[in-house]
Amino acid sequence: MRKVGATMNILVQGAGALGAYFGGRLLEAGLNVSFFVRERRAAQLAKEGLKIYSPEGNFEERDVTVYTEAEQVKNIDLVILAVKGYHLDQAIPQVQKIVEQTGAFVLPLLNGIEHLETLQQAIGKEKVLGGFASIIATLNEQGYVEHTSGSSAVKFGALHNEQTEICAQLEAVHNDVKTNILREENILKHMWKKYIFITSFSGITSAMQLPAGFIASTEASFAVARKVILEMSMLANKEGIILTEQEVEVMATRLKGFHKEATSSMHQDMRKGLPLEVEHLHGGALRLAAKHAVTLPVIETLYGILKPYENGKPSGL
Repeated sequence: MRKVGATMNILVQGAGALGAYFGGRLLEAGLNVSFFVRERRAAQLAKEGLKIYSPEGNFEERDVTVYTEAEQVKNIDLVILAVKGYHLDQAIPQVQKIVEQTGAFVLPLLNGIEHLETLQQAIGKEKVLGGFASIIATLNEQGYVEHTSGSSAVKFGALHNEQTEICAQLEAVHNDVKTNILREENILKHMWKKYIFITSFSGITSAMQLPAGFIASTEASFAVARKVILEMSMLANKEGIILTEQEVEVMATRLKGFHKEATSSMHQDMRKGLPLEVEHLHGGALRLAAKHAVTLPVIETLYGILKPYENGKPSGL
């Protein structure tokens, strides 16, 4: 296989469904990819390897380079940060150490928007790219990725003029991978559109505790989800991100376009009794709303409903 991007060394921090999928696709294409994970996940990858089941093609790699200590990481050009929002605070010292040792740029694939400022304060504005991922996937009990949406994508872009070269290197990979690696000029607007949509989609599916088909078939539920999109779009406007009425309606209509059994990662986590990103998504929106002295009544309601599940299944249930 031709070694695309052979001069670019990529570290994927976090090997949940998202990190393992996109890291696996880059590895499959011949890039130099390693993973930074916790001890338990490292042991699982050592035993089981990295395996992807996907409509975009299955993939398996038994020999995966894994690190568990930041001090072990050397010679990295790009860190793809693929942790959940609630793990960001504990990941920051590790990211700082890795960037200090290697000079790497960081591409965070977290949902939401607040993490950009957090990372910029930790490692410098020039080091933090903008980006996000679009995929519906989960890990099974063996730690294999089960990708259930028909497609997947990473969108990224420069937030600082020192990021031009690393963005060009990553963009060059697109044609060689079995996923979409897409560079966007106005990455902040694209991040906001993802934030708007995921806040609605994850909020309504988790609050209903039902998959996407019930958004389309229950008009009252769709109305709630649509109002979240309207509230978030207003918030984006306050942050300087201007969306047209058509862009907003496209997002609302998209809520009805999912396969009836498809659902959000937040709802999948709720089903498993795992922690939820409610503070990172809905809580983050409420903090931004407070900054601009506006109210988000529907988001506030969903936040109140989901907050007890933030750390997993509430005790006593």
